[in-house]
Amino acid sequence: MKTLIHTILSTSFFFSFVISISPQSINNEPHNHEYDESCTTITVGRLASEDGSVMTSHSCDGNYRTWLNIVPRTRYEKGAVHPVYRGTLHTEEAWDMSKVIKAGEIPEVEESWAYLNTAYPCLNEKQLAIGETTIYGRKELINEEGLFLIEELQKIALQRCSTAKEAVALIGKLAEEHGYADLAECITLADPKEVWHMEIAGSGKGKPSAIWCASRIPDEHVGIAANIPRISGIDFNDPDHFMYSTGLRETAKKLGYWDGKEPLKFWKIIGGGKPFGLREFYVLSTLAPSLNLSMNSEELPFSVKPEKKVSVSDVMKFFRETYEGTPWDMTKNLTVAVRRKDKDGKYVEEEIKSPAVSNWMNNDLRSLLNKLKPGIIERQRTIAITGCSYSHVIQCRSWLPDEVGAVAWFSFDSPAESPRIPIFSGVLRLPSSFNICGQHRYRQDAAIWSFREANRLATVNWSRSRGMLESAVNEFEMKALEELPMVERKVVALVNEGKNDEAKEFVTGYTNNFAYSAMRKWEEIKTALWGMFGRGF
Repeated sequence: MKTLIHTILSTSFFFSFVISISPQSINNEPHNHEYDESCTTITVGRLASEDGSVMTSHSCDGNYRTWLNIVPRTRYEKGAVHPVYRGTLHTEEAWDMSKVIKAGEIPEVEESWAYLNTAYPCLNEKQLAIGETTIYGRKELINEEGLFLIEELQKIALQRCSTAKEAVALIGKLAEEHGYADLAECITLADPKEVWHMEIAGSGKGKPSAIWCASRIPDEHVGIAANIPRISGIDFNDPDHFMYSTGLRETAKKLGYWDGKEPLKFWKIIGGGKPFGLREFYVLSTLAPSLNLSMNSEELPFSVKPEKKVSVSDVMKFFRETYEGTPWDMTKNLTVAVRRKDKDGKYVEEEIKSPAVSNWMNNDLRSLLNKLKPGIIERQRTIAITGCSYSHVIQCRSWLPDEVGAVAWFSFDSPAESPRIPIFSGVLRLPSSFNICGQHRYRQDAAIWSFREANRLATVNWSRSRGMLESAVNEFEMKALEELPMVERKVVALVNEGKNDEAKEFVTGYTNNFAYSAMRKWEEIKTALWGMFGRGF
């Protein structure tokens, strides 16, 4: 059986690689079971972080557009209107409007801030940052007559707001007035002082509106959300830590989700199921082990005070997590017998994890192995998956000017295999290849494919490839962190001299050069891997 499993693993991994880079496979990814659990966001309060920064984050898991650009600050004529769109999550190029429809419009503002336009827009020039994770809650709350999807609300908030609390209020107001039309969502909104966790859903049948609640993450705490509503009890008399939709209690009673007697727990209103999964448990219990959290609990704390201050590298590491070496390691039972000589020169036999396996195995391979030996793999939803479109960890820093104060540590493709590119809040433009999505087909002009080819090739035989890839990820992370103080000093000096435009050009040049360097490195890794595997895997 062990020999058979090893042979099947080696063969299946090759076919998994070939299938993974075909256009048909890419378009079909959301139908994979993993995509019922898409996106993770981790938040860090300023007193919980190692350097005093406030953090939010987002892994955009699934078949979403991978192009991104900087939308500049814009002034509008009096009476202008703002178009509200649908279909922007799956366009192929930054200028592609072929499948985008206009759902409606709202009055425009006099001036909008510049922002980083990812599939789920995430950062503006005033250091307002947003993470996102879809909540698979009560389908009966969806009202498709509503005007807004979450990505449009994020975009408008970044265009119009400077603080997290201001953004929560605007999103809630617009969704109530014009209607929210999609699955429930969690967005995490950060600024240099605080971070808020907001959950929003439709209002069900009738006139479209929205049900929502936002809870501030305590400054000394870390929070996480991963496709499950997390807000529990609400203090309706504490506006500094809670915000919520108009008539929330009355609406919850009318819909039959609250009896009006027991404490109102928001996760029960829009979700109804258990308010946490393995991803939440893993992060919270890792950061605060003395709490002795249990997967058998009815609910976990909304957030925890970490027993050690959290660095941005710690958050990046969480996004690379596959639970290797833990009880949830999907490969722990996939062992083979090997013979080796002991110190006395005698042959001994021992069980080791098969070099052919990894936590990147797809569903077909897991199903095959479980057919051969039932229960050998217990499927887990790891934080890092190969089906990630892009991810970011964003720091907002009050002691620095806006030109360099916020930095989105951005990566294409699998967050466990790709480098983080620092995109500052003052960046004016990105490489032209960032304007091209790589989800529809193989495109050498799309930035994501500079990383995806090496990443997919590496997973075919992870035991042989991972050292090369992981050392490169670490190299670029260390390079950016070591150079960051130099970048900050240069920008601060320029701003102090009143040279704000020059400061923005400086960070733009740094970000673009870093991106080009990372893309070249991963193309070199791809070439090296083909050299390694040219005669077979």
